Amino acid sequence: MARLDRLPSLPRLPRPPGPRLSSALLGATALELFVLAGRLAVYPFGLAPERGGTAPAEAGPPATTDPPAPATTVLPAAPPVVLLHGFIDNRSAFVVLRRTLARHGRRPESLNYSPLTRDVRTAAGLLGRHVEEICARTGHSRVDIVGHSLGGLIARYYVQRLGGDRRVRTLVTLGTPHGGTAVAPGAGVHPIVRQMRGGSSVIEELRGPAPGCRTRFVSFWSELDQVMVPVGTACVDHPDLDAVNVRVTGIGHLALPVHPTVAAAVREALEAPEAGEDDATATGTTSAA
Repeated sequence: MARLDRLPSLPRLPRPPGPRLSSALLGATALELFVLAGRLAVYPFGLAPERGGTAPAEAGPPATTDPPAPATTVLPAAPPVVLLHGFIDNRSAFVVLRRTLARHGRRPESLNYSPLTRDVRTAAGLLGRHVEEICARTGHSRVDIVGHSLGGLIARYYVQRLGGDRRVRTLVTLGTPHGGTAVAPGAGVHPIVRQMRGGSSVIEELRGPAPGCRTRFVSFWSELDQVMVPVGTACVDHPDLDAVNVRVTGIGHLALPVHPTVAAAVREALEAPEAGEDDATATGTTSAA
């Protein structure tokens, strides 16, 4: 069975008063609309590739060599963090998370993939090449990845099916349809959206065996996420994967990558010690908000 390690001291959001889910849903929906308006305002600023490194023009299988760090290079303790956005989005989605990570000494880098990308596998190959470029440029042999929605699914495919577990230390997903979602707007039109549906060939591939996978998974899911149906589909449930599922309360799908408390919890998840570094880990799930 999958091992679920408890994250230490994750911050919490105040729960809505009383058991009235309808009131909580109304508040979350209002917040979603506010976030959507903000995302539309900053979207043009995220269209250009990020400075400091360019993604390769073509996708393909990632390289298989580990570039050694130069002998004179002093590497920071923490690896770089790759941020991967969701469907029809870009790197501007991570403005809050980038600032949170940068304030604590992390090195976040974003990858924009085209909204015209038609296949999760193609996007995963592009991600693999981008990770190799980051490793070669920084001297690090591993990275962390944070993926929102479809971005998390692309990152998981890279880790689980393209050998990316050799490069990815921790994969954090935010509202990602690990089990496939029954709600996917335009599912009959865009091929990559159809791949997010339950029972798709991509979802079935990810259900397959993954023995010896070296990446640890942290999946944030919200009980008010109206894009993940059922909401539990955003949890990682695989017998071969080292995973913890973090419940978020009071916010919806679009707010996950921009809520300050979730950003703080993501940072703590990335800073959590790997297996063998801390003997005080417990078994179970946890809550971030």
